[in-house]
Amino acid sequence: MAESNGNQVFTDATWAVWEPLIEEVRPHGKTPPKSLRRTISAILWRHQNGAKWRSIPDDLGPWWLAAQLFIRWAKAGVWERLLALVQQQGVALGMTFLDGTNIRAHHKAAGAEKRGPMAESGDVREALGRSRGGYGTKACVIADGRGRAIAFALAPGQAHELPLAPGLLNSLPDVPRWIIGDRGYASDAFRERIWNMGARPAIPPRRTDAPVACPTWIYNNRSRVENLWARLKEWRAVATRYEKTARSFLSILCLAAAADWIKI
Repeated sequence: MAESNGNQVFTDATWAVWEPLIEEVRPHGKTPPKSLRRTISAILWRHQNGAKWRSIPDDLGPWWLAAQLFIRWAKAGVWERLLALVQQQGVALGMTFLDGTNIRAHHKAAGAEKRGPMAESGDVREALGRSRGGYGTKACVIADGRGRAIAFALAPGQAHELPLAPGLLNSLPDVPRWIIGDRGYASDAFRERIWNMGARPAIPPRRTDAPVACPTWIYNNRSRVENLWARLKEWRAVATRYEKTARSFLSILCLAAAADWIKI
């Protein structure tokens, strides 16, 4: 029997997959968390539905317990470790994809606390900014050949994707055969970096650039990373950013991506 009623997230079968993963990545203190299955269900329910924490159904436990656990684990990097753990089933590196998307921020996402009088702008620090699409965040992903997320990077909404790409390449577990990106990654220096690491770039030139090799039969596979973003944005807390801090929003991306690997 599943633990919860119509608001359930985990059946016995899915929790049997999730539980050992959660146990491996969570902090282990003197007192283990109570009703962990119910609390993780509440966290997933909130992020999948984009609801307020206080709107979590009563049968999924106290809303504040789910909120506190998610935020505490986000600060501890638990959700990023979860994404890294599920990748141990095997990352397909025949092709690797880079892609970014603009995510609109809810007005309540602004206003994160400043950290000292000399701290940088709160919006910049928390990856929030204004672009032609409005107030939001630029989220970039590097995905494997099967269209599964490996890692994410965040920047303010008006930022360009290219400066985030080298850090994403550093997150790869090995050298891929191809690295595929759209014209947002068109740069001779970046292509040279890809060649130097032992991979091949498939990045079309800008209209004002000189022609470069970009095999159509490889580049046409970029729909896999576009489909990845479509799946992740089925989570309303990914499609719209409600979190004040970049750390919390990155954690939601990692949690949604881990669920995509597990195929809940």
